[in-house]
Amino acid sequence: MRRLEKAQIIGRKLDELYPETPIPLSHSDPYTLLVAVMLSAQTTDKKVNEVTPALFEIASSPKEMASLEESEILEIIKEIGLAPTKSKNLKKMANQIIDAGGEVFPDWEFLESLAGVGHKTAGVVMSQAFGIPAFPVDTHIHRLASRWGLSNGKSIDKTERDLKSVFEKETWNKRHLQIIFFGREYCPALRHDLERCPICSWAASKKRIRDEMRK
Repeated sequence: MRRLEKAQIIGRKLDELYPETPIPLSHSDPYTLLVAVMLSAQTTDKKVNEVTPALFEIASSPKEMASLEESEILEIIKEIGLAPTKSKNLKKMANQIIDAGGEVFPDWEFLESLAGVGHKTAGVVMSQAFGIPAFPVDTHIHRLASRWGLSNGKSIDKTERDLKSVFEKETWNKRHLQIIFFGREYCPALRHDLERCPICSWAASKKRIRDEMRK
């Protein structure tokens, strides 16, 4: 089966399972989404959503965040992975946004220039806050794209290019969320029975199934 045909079948299955794709991180605008996504690195969305209400109560804008000391930010987000680094980046990022006019705006170069913001985080903000087609690839998506034979899995960048080539551009913003949802519900990294998976069971190669079932 060609990759394009396989992607079309996978897309229909994902649409069936996840017709709605709510953003799993609590936020109220592009800035709070940016903060939440930045905090989610090496941390579960659930933990981020437990921490951000207290943070956003006192710092829901770049100006308010910049007015805080790093130690104050750290005290609020201390249960988040890499909290000391993220505290430093949040304050620096807030000042960078203020210097750029005080608002988060949809520009790749601007977003990726911010402290603690990489290509994936920028992609989430572009797609989910501004509706601009993007295909942010996290570890879930990278793993599933490889399992399903949609990418060779050699790098995140390669996976992003491969997925963009097989899924229609107008579906990218929902597809990346659907694949994340599917990975969490059906397709875990460890102890995954590919033969019983709604997609891996037919999309993964026989070799991939054998190799993973040995782990």
